[in-house]
Parts: sequence; C-alpha cells; structure tokens
Amino acid sequence: MQKHHWWEECALSNVVSLYGAYLVNYAVPLFTIPYLVRTLGPAAWGLAAMAQGLGNYVNLAVEYGFGWSATRELARHRDSPERIAELLSGVTGAKLALAAAGALIAIVLQHTVPALRSQPAILWAGAIAGMALGLNPMWYFQGRERLQVVAALEVASKIIAAFGIFVFVHRPADAWRVLGLQAGASLISTGVGLTMAYREVPRLAIRPGLVWQALREGWSMFLFRSSGMLYTSGNSFLLGLFAPPEAVGYFAGAEKIAKAFMGMLNPFNQALYPRLARLLKESPERAARLFRTNAVVVGVGGLLLGCGVFFGAPLLVRVLLGRAMTPAVPVLRLLAILPPLIGMNTVLCTQWMAPLRMDRTLNWIIAGAGMLNVGLAFLLAPRYQQMGMASAVIGAELFICTVCTFLLLRSGAGSPALSTAGLRLPDLENPA
Repeated sequence: MQKHHWWEECALSNVVSLYGAYLVNYAVPLFTIPYLVRTLGPAAWGLAAMAQGLGNYVNLAVEYGFGWSATRELARHRDSPERIAELLSGVTGAKLALAAAGALIAIVLQHTVPALRSQPAILWAGAIAGMALGLNPMWYFQGRERLQVVAALEVASKIIAAFGIFVFVHRPADAWRVLGLQAGASLISTGVGLTMAYREVPRLAIRPGLVWQALREGWSMFLFRSSGMLYTSGNSFLLGLFAPPEAVGYFAGAEKIAKAFMGMLNPFNQALYPRLARLLKESPERAARLFRTNAVVVGVGGLLLGCGVFFGAPLLVRVLLGRAMTPAVPVLRLLAILPPLIGMNTVLCTQWMAPLRMDRTLNWIIAGAGMLNVGLAFLLAPRYQQMGMASAVIGAELFICTVCTFLLLRSGAGSPALSTAGLRLPDLENPA
C-alpha cells in the first residue's frame, strides 16, 4: 500500500502559500495599527472599529457560509465541470442578492443606531467593505486546492489598502477613509478573482433555480457562521451599543493583537479543510490520521501563542497601540486564552464535524455559544465595558470547547474514522 506522508496530506504548497500571505497580513498591521491609533485617537479609532464590526456582519450575510458549503461541494465534484459551473453561477447570484439585502440593513441602522447616525460616511464605508469582502470567490480556489491564488489576491489588497492609509488618513475626521480604502482594495481583489474563475469554467447565466439551490445547500453553514459571528467578528459593534467609543477602542486594539496571534493557525486549518473533506470520502483511515496530527499541532501551537500574548501584553500594547491605550493591557491578557481555545475549537468543529456534514449538531453548539456571548455582553458590558466584552467572548469559546469535548468523550456511536483515530464522536444527526 502506498504510504502517504503527513506533509503530502496537508497540501504543503497550499499551507506555505497561505502562511506567506499571513506573514504579509501580519506585517501590514504592524505598521498601520500604530499609525491609526495614534492618528485617530481612542474615540475615533473605536468608532472605526464599531463600523468595521458592522462590516463584518454584512460580510457574514453576503458570504453566507459558502466558504464551507460551496468549498465542500466543489471538492467533492472537482472532476465535473458542469457541476462546478452551476456552483459558481448559483453562489455568485446568491451573493449579489444578499449584498442588496445588506445595503437595506445598513439603511435601517443609519436611522436607528445613535453612534452611527451622525457618521453616515463611516457607516457606509464599513458596510461596503463587508459587501466587497463577502463577494470574494475564495471558496472557488479553496475547493480547487489552489490557495496560492487566494494568497496572492489577499496580499495585493492588503498592501493597496495600507498604502492608501498613509497617504489619505491624517486626522480623526479621516476615520471613514480607513474602511473606504479597505472597501476599494477588496472590490479590486474580488473583481480579479471572479474574472479568473469565470475563465476556467463554462459560463452559465445566473438562474433563480441555481441561486435557490446554493442558498439551500449553504443554509446550515450560514447558521453555523452567523452564530459564530456573534462571539467573534462583531464584538466591537456589540460593545458600541453599551459603551463609549473610547472603551470600544481599548477592546478593539486588544482584540486585533490577539487575533493576529490566533490567525497564525488559520492557513494550516484552511488548507486542510478541503483535503479532509475529500479523504473522508476516499479513505477514512487516512483522514483520521491527518485529523489526529492536526489536533496535536494546533493544540501545542495555540498554547505557545497564548503564553506569548499573556506575558508580552504590556510590551505589545505599548509598541503597537501607544501609551494612550494602556487600559487595553488587561483586556489583552484576558484574551490570551483565545489562541489555544479557538485552535482546538476549529479542529473539532470545522476540521472534523463540518466535513462529516454534522451541520445540525454544529449549528446547535455554535448557536448556543452565540446566544451566550450576547447575553453575557448585555449583562457585563454596561458595567465592565471592555473587560466585560472580553469576558463574554471567553465564555462563548469555553462553552464550545466544553460541549465538543463532552460529546467526544460521552459516546462510542461516532464515525469509524474517528474510532480509527482513537477518538469518538456521538452521531447526533441520527441519535439512537
């Protein structure tokens, strides 16, 4: 029997490409964030972070979970040009319809959220940035396991936006330009990506039937991602409903540093997802071995990153955010638990349960975590502001880790592949 090495299973070229993109993504904020925090000040920085949180919600609505559902379908039908053309047409049409819905939501928020009512420019810059990012066809190249293209487009858009920040942002009143530049760069990246994708597959007109099929197939993963968004990318917007812009700025600064460290594990997990989805169909034993190795690598890596964030918090805040952002230090130390927590949650949820199509189980877990995060935010943020919001995020991630671990240890009715790996996962899709 042919032996498959671990680095071959991991699609090493894809991992290297994504880590190259990540290094650029990591280097760019090292220059832009210190400049922006010092130029805008805590209040304007916090307002920009709130609008960016709104953009993240819009991005969620437009992207709709196609990064998982459509990627999974393309990986399973990669030898069928007709099915790929249908996927591209249906997903593109669905995203355009969802972008229109996102614009309507932005109009409503402009007239209902006090913090954004007087700042329509920053609201719309954030909303358009979210739409542009959501329209990106990353799912197509990920399903093709050609993540070098994704990495190149992402690097180019980040560099363009960063260059524009230093040229056009010089005072607190320029806060809206930060998101406007990000929106413009994302639109260029999305346009190039879609052009490349449509050159590779037969062209199909966008038909309502294909759009509806894409929405139906992605619905469960949309619920999964939308619930997750409640405790991941929209927290600055959520905190802005209860706290002044300065508090949002402190939280957003700490969160961005913590996410920079958490993101070090993302390229590895992104590259493995389509490979695991395919191996579960072709060779469950190989998929199980890859899953087990991935769990060890991500677990150890996340723990080391978390320790680095905790002990380096004062230096990181002083260097990256400036002395005016010193209140962000305790927030960052609290968020230091996120790298190991999110790393293991990603392995359990999106690297195993999602490829196994355990979408309904995932939805219940992530929905519970999202509601817990919002509930804790309503309870803690008005009184404890940035520390309360950070505590709410930690509580949601701990909930996911606890529930998934309990499910793994509780039952032996899981998949044969997990049994091969020495792990068990209850079959909650078809309970006994």
